[in-house]
Amino acid sequence: MNRCSNPEHPHCTVWVMPGDAACAHGHAQPADAPQAAPAMDTEATLPAMPASAPILATSPRPHLHVSGFDPRAAGGRQVLKLELRGMPPDCAPQVTLLAASRLRLEGGERHAFTRTLRGEWLPVFLEFSSRGLEHGQYRIELELHSRTQPARSWVATLLILAPRADASLRDIHQTFLATHKNVRVHADDASIARVKAHTGGGRVDIDVKASNAGIAHLNLDALDAPGGKIDLGFSSIAWDEDLLELDLPAEAAAHPCPASTACIVSEGGQVRHLRLFALDECVLGRFDGEGDVLLAHHDAAGPVAEGLTRRLSARHAIIRRGREGFEIEDVSRYGLLIEGVWPGKHKPVRLHPGMRIELTASIPGIVLLEVAAVLPHALVLQRLDAGTAHEALYIIDPERAPAAAARASVPGLPLLCHRNGGFWHVDAATGEQTPLAPGAAFHRLAGWPRGAAFTARAYPELRGERAALAGDISRLS
Repeated sequence: MNRCSNPEHPHCTVWVMPGDAACAHGHAQPADAPQAAPAMDTEATLPAMPASAPILATSPRPHLHVSGFDPRAAGGRQVLKLELRGMPPDCAPQVTLLAASRLRLEGGERHAFTRTLRGEWLPVFLEFSSRGLEHGQYRIELELHSRTQPARSWVATLLILAPRADASLRDIHQTFLATHKNVRVHADDASIARVKAHTGGGRVDIDVKASNAGIAHLNLDALDAPGGKIDLGFSSIAWDEDLLELDLPAEAAAHPCPASTACIVSEGGQVRHLRLFALDECVLGRFDGEGDVLLAHHDAAGPVAEGLTRRLSARHAIIRRGREGFEIEDVSRYGLLIEGVWPGKHKPVRLHPGMRIELTASIPGIVLLEVAAVLPHALVLQRLDAGTAHEALYIIDPERAPAAAARASVPGLPLLCHRNGGFWHVDAATGEQTPLAPGAAFHRLAGWPRGAAFTARAYPELRGERAALAGDISRLS
């Protein structure tokens, strides 16, 4: 079925059966109105949101298929299943999803869609709770970013109903459907959908599908109650949400030294090693683990390969940028302390300047980091534990331009950004950007000491594989 296609009535949402010359409101349908696909079980949904676009047999469009929403679970915890469909073939194999809402989103605001070898996308499960919130509609703002060249971004907004605790099923149903004439039911994966409609002699457009051992029960009784109402029982609601692509500015020429990690080594100044990381997620872990930032305990004599270093997990913590700023999440066995307090495992905490992060919670002070600066596009961490006071970590959100107000927000360090696949130095006075590459004339850049050298490796002092680092960890100092 299609929605009304009369150009003089663009707000009419009544369904029109294929071949009908007019909708139920009497609006004439154009002769070239698109026809629906005969059977598209993968696109059929439960009762659709009024603003959802009809599913037509046209070229695929980027959209999200949202399912699993139960509006009757007022105040409870729910899980939305987000499926990415119709994406262009040239987008990145991993698309970053940023979510923000007044609803309590569980598991952080940053997620990722991953494409399989068959070209399908693994779904993302968005958990949220409306407990303690006033009943009404709430927005979940979504941003999707593809780190391609050039980069592409899409936005979408989900409207979620948090009903009153005493709301009846009919009240909830009428809130979602503007008219009782538009009903689509899809019973899938052994679910049961029941529709009982009292037509009262009027016209009702109903599309019912059942697949994968699902049961769809339709009961139309025109004699029982001529009021023309519908009692619809459903377990959850699903709908399609179009993704609107943003018109991003054209990218400049490719960077002369593409890299996602790098290091600036200096013999003078306050920082000896400035580690650069331009990653969607930056993993902090033990030096012989799988992390991006390699950590080890230091005593007065230098780094220690064994002993307290073994209290660091291979994947200890994750730093990522959410919608409201940079955050850190404990994923370790031994925990971490933020301002002396353990936040809990898998509980993201937003970072602010001056915060101190201690790894681990079982034995504080094995590794001590301080948040030196938080910028809209970057985070700067300074190591404070013994022997590493001259090391800093510069974590940058890839392909995000720095704000003008950030030019004077990194005391003692240059302002850097990452775009076109590589790192750039930003002049604090003029905003002019200079690409960083081996052999760059750093002495001409403000804030850089003489003798500074750039390399496209985060740990240039390490040679060989990480498995061999245990016997040569002294080179970390």
